[in-house]
Amino acid sequence: MDDTQGGAGHGKQYAIQLVVNGDLHSVFVKANTLLVNVLRNQLNLTGTKKGCELGDCGSCTVLLDGKPVNSCMVLAVEADGHEITTVEGIAQNDQLDALQQAFIDHAAIQCGFCTPGMIISARALLSHTPHPTEKEAREAIAGNLCRCTGYVHIVDAILAAAETEKKEV
Repeated sequence: MDDTQGGAGHGKQYAIQLVVNGDLHSVFVKANTLLVNVLRNQLNLTGTKKGCELGDCGSCTVLLDGKPVNSCMVLAVEADGHEITTVEGIAQNDQLDALQQAFIDHAAIQCGFCTPGMIISARALLSHTPHPTEKEAREAIAGNLCRCTGYVHIVDAILAAAETEKKEV
């Protein structure tokens, strides 16, 4: 099978496969298509937000093979064959993740625009550091900008989720 598909005025397209939130997706993309656009526009996963589109705000953060990345800085073709987790993939069996629940319980959500990226960055932290210090929590979300809070509630939520997960183990 040909891995490209031409279209009048649309340029060359490439067939790629992404495992997103555990599901395999085959999509056609241009060489310059950003991962954030595939997630939002082709897979309808709108929890991943488009903010600055420069990699500075963190609102588009997703996990790529378990590591947080700004999806506005990743070409979709670079993600071919890789595993991606968006905020929609954090919840399991229609149950909020402990981190998502902690954000609610600790009023760590204001306008909500930065929340998906914050949760993804915090999930990455808790995956490799199950009992982070306040400093580690702050460092983990350093690439995520929030205009509504002073980050206190967000850090509190991350630390509370770590405690909840510790009890569940």
